[in-house]
Formats: sequence, C-alpha cells, structure tokens
Amino acid sequence: MKQAIIIAGGMGTRLKARLGDLPKPMIPIGGKPLLEHQVELAKRYGFTEVVIFAYYRPDLIEAHFGDGRRWGVKISYQVEKTPLGTAGAVLGELESLADRFLVFYGDTMVNVDLDRIWEKHATSGADATLLLHPNDHPLDSDLVEMNEAGWITAFHNRPHPAGKFFQNLVNAGLYVIEKEALKPWTADLQSMDFGKDLFPAMLRAGKRLLGYNTPEYIKDIGTPERYDRVSAEHASGVIERSSLRTPQPAVFLDRDGTLNREVDGVTCPEKLELLPGVSEAIHQLNHNGIRALVISNQPIIAKGFCHESDVQAVHNRLETLLGAEHAFVDRIYYCPHHPEKGFEGERAELKIDCDCRKPRIGMIRRAVSELNIDLSQSWLIGDTTTDLQTARNAGIKSILVRTGYAGKDGKYAARPDHVSETLNEAVQFVIRNSPLRR
Repeated sequence: MKQAIIIAGGMGTRLKARLGDLPKPMIPIGGKPLLEHQVELAKRYGFTEVVIFAYYRPDLIEAHFGDGRRWGVKISYQVEKTPLGTAGAVLGELESLADRFLVFYGDTMVNVDLDRIWEKHATSGADATLLLHPNDHPLDSDLVEMNEAGWITAFHNRPHPAGKFFQNLVNAGLYVIEKEALKPWTADLQSMDFGKDLFPAMLRAGKRLLGYNTPEYIKDIGTPERYDRVSAEHASGVIERSSLRTPQPAVFLDRDGTLNREVDGVTCPEKLELLPGVSEAIHQLNHNGIRALVISNQPIIAKGFCHESDVQAVHNRLETLLGAEHAFVDRIYYCPHHPEKGFEGERAELKIDCDCRKPRIGMIRRAVSELNIDLSQSWLIGDTTTDLQTARNAGIKSILVRTGYAGKDGKYAARPDHVSETLNEAVQFVIRNSPLRR
C-alpha cells in the first residue's frame, strides 16, 4: 500500500473573493477542485490510500470526495479542532499512518512524476526527501541549501538578509517521509510547520534529509495573482506537459556573453552583471513551459583562479538577480576542467580531456538523462562558435546572439541556424517556432 497525505486545512483568506465559503483546497481549476487534481495524481502513481487533513469546512470536502471510491482510492479524513500547523497535524496522528508516506500541501497545483521521487527516496536511505525546485519569486520563498550529493545542509527561511545570495531552491511542499524518523517529535505535541520548524529540527538532530531538485510543475495558489496564473497555465497545457514522464523541450543557454557581460573570468559574484533583457527572455521560457538550462565551461576552477564554492556563489547571484525579475533557470551545468597544463596554482586532478567541456556534449547528455529532454524540440543559444559547434555535435538547432563575442572568437567553422541581436530576440524566435505553440 502506498499512502498519500494531503494537508487541506487552509481557509484561503486572501482568496476570499474567489472562494466564497469554500475551503482553499476546493478552489476550481479547469472545472474541478484543486484537491481533486491531487487525488487523481496520487491515483495515477499507484497511491491507493489518501488521508485528507482538514480544518475549515471539512463537510464540503467530505461531501465531494466521500470514501474515494469514485476515484479508485480509499479516502479517510482527519479533522483538526485546533490548527497545529502542517507538521503538527501529521505528528498528532502519526501512529495511524503508514511506515512511509507522501505529503502534499492542499494549496499547490502539482504535476510531478511521483515514481521518481518515491524511488529516489527509497534507494537513498533518507529519513525524509523534500521536493525542491526553482521558482519565480525566491526572494519571498523559503530556500534550501544542499551539497553536491543532494543532502540538505541548511534552511534559509524568509525574510532573507539583504545582500545575501542563495541558490534558488525552494521547499515546494511535497515530501516523502519515514514515519520512524518523526517519532521523537510526538512526545511534546505543539503547533509546527514542516519547513520552518520540523525539518530544521530534524537536521539539527542529525537526521538525513535529501533534496530532490526537479523543474516539474508545483505552484501554490495562495494569492489571486498566483491563482490566475496557475489557471492560465492549466488552460494552455503548460501544467500537463510539465511532468518528467513527458519529454521536455529545452533551450540550452551559454552563460558568459549570453546571460551576463563577458569579462576575463567571473571569479566572484561581484563580477557578474546580467545583460539587458535577459530576465524577461528567461521569464518567457518559464511561462511557455520550455526548460531554461545553463551549460557553461568554467576552466577558471582547473586553472586555480577560483574554487567550486566561488562558482556556486556566482550562480547564486545569477539566480537571485533573475528571481528579482520573476525568472529562473531550471538547472545550471558547468564543466570545471581544462586540458592544458602550465598555470600556477592549477589543480592537476581537473586538468583532463573530459567529455563535458564544450563543444563536447557531456552536459547536454546529463540534462537529457536527468530531465528527459527532447533534443528534437530543443535549441542552444550562445555567443561563440564553440556554442555553435556544441549544438552541431548534439544534433540540435542553434542561435548565435550578437552579444559577448558575437561569434567572432574564430575557434570553429560551425554556422548558426539563426542569428539574433539579443537573447530576448532569440527566445521570441524559439517560442514562435515551437511546436508547443501550434
């Protein structure tokens, strides 16, 4: 038996004009309640038991879903008399739950390949696995920090300190949890939230929390603006296409000279400056359901000019600047290698002839594997002939932008499929020619 829990106690105060007397999870999207979309998703991935934690107007929820037979699942209800927060509600009923269970928040629209996160958790030995993703408002979101192996190392709850740059990894409100791991927190039951209280406490106690980073669709509908956007993206098919079960279109983006001004090595965050219009271009990719994936050669690491942590700090600034303009990249891949020796302070272990340094296509292959990218629907946009040769090697279409080197680096003879003055212009061309628009 696979069990899913849906925390559906929200009143929806900010959505009162749209909801009337309905509880927030019952707000309609595409002609049926948001909560029904979640029940159907659980059923699609083999979850046969659903437990709905309700507080406000549970009678309306139960009247709609009954025992779940109509959806092919068994639905039961836990009704809170006093709100205990997302985690407190679960802790209060922990003994009645399965040994391993999935948690949804009832105010999020979700289309995620649940098999992937469930299997990742099961093979990792984690006490809990948190779905993380980039979003278009990280500055007012709770952010999570994890190491290269995917283990969570810190939580950064809002408000964030001014001038501090974090990776755009948001706790999206979908978890796989081991029941046994939560038992220490049942002795002194109190109001607790998963993100703000319980998970940080588990981390301090030495529990193993895994971050599952995915670009799939999971967005809250907590404000009229967000609700309207989710409704529009449902109507346009963006949500339906977002699951990694479906091959994904992507735009592979060079970094230096394409997203940010070309300088002689971006070795610290202060050196990164976005080019005009970049945030709007990436926002348009986000809005149209096209993955925005950065692929960048960073030989400055192998040469000893900076460390991986410095490059991560640069990318944190990149993601923060984009997020301030409501844009995000779905993933950043970079190659730290360099084949030529002779630099003072170079790192011998990184001075190799690798398969990820452009124009080789190791970074693209990795994206295809991790994110189910459909190369036949994908493009590469960059400012150098190295980028154009990378696209040719991968068998995808290319666009040269006349920023940065503007194709004048002279390293390869590859020619672009299209030329644009700016990234914004290039992205508009991609969107106009995307089969998703036809």
